Amino acid sequence: MNTREIADYLRIKERKIYDLVRTGAIPCARVTGKWLFPKALIDLWVIRNTHSAPEISAAWETPRVIAGSHDPLLEWAIRESGCDCAMLFDGSLDGIKRLAARQVMLSGLHILDTATGLYNIDLARQILTGLQVVLLEWAQREQGLVIAKGNAGRIEKLTDLRDRRPRFIDRQQTAGSHLLLTHLLKKAGMSRDDLNLVGPIARSETDVATVVLDGKADAGLAIAAVARQFRLDFLPLHRERYDLAIARRDYFEPPFQQLLRFARSPRFAERVHDLGGYDVSNLGQVMYNAP
Repeated sequence: MNTREIADYLRIKERKIYDLVRTGAIPCARVTGKWLFPKALIDLWVIRNTHSAPEISAAWETPRVIAGSHDPLLEWAIRESGCDCAMLFDGSLDGIKRLAARQVMLSGLHILDTATGLYNIDLARQILTGLQVVLLEWAQREQGLVIAKGNAGRIEKLTDLRDRRPRFIDRQQTAGSHLLLTHLLKKAGMSRDDLNLVGPIARSETDVATVVLDGKADAGLAIAAVARQFRLDFLPLHRERYDLAIARRDYFEPPFQQLLRFARSPRFAERVHDLGGYDVSNLGQVMYNAP
């Protein structure tokens, strides 16, 4: 959103928006001389600044829903573990919003803080204050370009997306992969304007691979596991950490404990090996425990 649109969205004057920008109090980016405000980050900023955010009470019955970023290994484990949870994967930021609103039991996320280089912790501190949340590592994953078999577009580095103009499938703005691509493009001196984007956007890791496999795009950003699963080429670009965010009281409840037990089974280890691109040696390690 631009300055006028964000002012209308928040129902405040544009002058106040400029004050917030000047003090660094609101998420924004300056692009070609204009201030732009990502809606997903604005929604999280509003949640973070809600002074009356309630703590999760013992009387609250959390819905047995797992949301956030799509991860093929997690999706499979949920189905096979018998934890009796529904799935609602629509991106890291969407999952955090739902967790903060107590609409889901657990959210998967992989949000890089480019200022600190840390994954997920800064976001949890900002957005999930007062919710007694713990962050657990699920896996470390290899992120990169999923490319059509045979690499007909000859994509050998990120800048080839600009120089050779292959068709590229993007992710939704609430996805951690969308934010990661923004970061990687910036490091390479590029922006999304340099990409030959085709639509509609992909809403999961497997959606990216499916679009490339069907020949509707030449490349997209996804994890190594889906490239291997769909027998596509893969150009590694970044190693990331994927965490699970859950309220402490729900950590000890049967659904999540059932999922964790399954994640320590030989069958789970075999699946990790078959998928490839995962490091689960620290699975279950506490990365952040909210005060």
